[in-house]
Amino acid sequence: MTRISRRDFFAQAGGFIAAGAISAVCRPVPIFAQDSQHQPKPIEAEAEAIAKAARQFMDKCRVPGLSVSFARHGEVVYEAGFGHADDGAGEGVTPAHLFRIASVSKPITSVAVFTLIEKGRLKLEDRVFGAGGVLGFDYGDSLPERVRKITMRHLLTHTGGGWRNDGDDPMFRNKDMDHQELIAWTLRNQPLKDEPGQNYAYSNFGYCILGRVVEKASGRRYAEYVRQAVLEPCGIRDMQLAGNTLVQRAHDEVCYYDRDRHENPYNMNVTRMDSHGGWIATPGDLVRFALRVGGSDTVPNLLRPETIKTMLTASAANAGYACGWFVNRVPNFWHTGNLPGTTSIMVRTASGLCWAAFANARADGSELALDQMMWQMARAVPAWRA
Repeated sequence: MTRISRRDFFAQAGGFIAAGAISAVCRPVPIFAQDSQHQPKPIEAEAEAIAKAARQFMDKCRVPGLSVSFARHGEVVYEAGFGHADDGAGEGVTPAHLFRIASVSKPITSVAVFTLIEKGRLKLEDRVFGAGGVLGFDYGDSLPERVRKITMRHLLTHTGGGWRNDGDDPMFRNKDMDHQELIAWTLRNQPLKDEPGQNYAYSNFGYCILGRVVEKASGRRYAEYVRQAVLEPCGIRDMQLAGNTLVQRAHDEVCYYDRDRHENPYNMNVTRMDSHGGWIATPGDLVRFALRVGGSDTVPNLLRPETIKTMLTASAANAGYACGWFVNRVPNFWHTGNLPGTTSIMVRTASGLCWAAFANARADGSELALDQMMWQMARAVPAWRA
């Protein structure tokens, strides 16, 4: 039997629309068979309002392609692709296209860590480095005192004491180094600025370390363990780690475009970003993931309720960030992401909605604009009660 790609399937089904038009595929079938509650789908006028919001965002941020997915109480209620996956070839975006998700990878890593905590292989207060640490002396025998104080909780909450996402972010330096070399180099050459646990400093490097913790505690490669423990239970089959170059573009993956910042989306070591920003996925994949971490009472969770509560409890250093998730008092929880050529978001609301959206460009302000667009889309369907 000839294998038909997901992209070709949607094209044959009519979801692949000509340049400048809009493709939309809605899935009225519940994700889980036991969920018999029928959730409202957008009527024609509401779908037009959603498409208008997409066009406004794409025009404002000069985004070639956009893909969105919404689910409510365990059921996907709307999925659509807009614009172009490959601008030069005129290839339209469908819900089947894969995008780099950037920092939306962090909640995935957090959930992987908490599965290992539930298995008794890790504890939040475990030290990471040095004698008795999870990673011990794997990255050097002589470790600064502050580094030896870092715990799992510190890394999950970005309170490790440094390695901030700024001009000195280790993850965007020494791009030819592998994980082992980069971590060892950073521990030697970039001292922590604060005592661990005192201050919040968003750290991609901290989540890179967590990927190595997952490998040490599970005895498996990071991506392999995540697939087995997190993705497969969600019914997610096609997520994978990104390649670095256009030649390494995966089947069904979009192309990425520079906009305001004169950055090359294909001049980074994205594969090395695995546990903090390296996954590619469809929005539907991330909606299915979000549903399994407390997004709906009608679907089974990946983690126990008390574990989810711990994961979503903010740190004392930042009331808006927990363990791999942004949080608020509503309570909603979410994560955003961006890289050269990529803008992404995943949200779970207290009202029972989950959504995700990915764009294949990054411009100044595109992350906030993407968030605002998704709320506008959600509120275009009053029955969703966003």
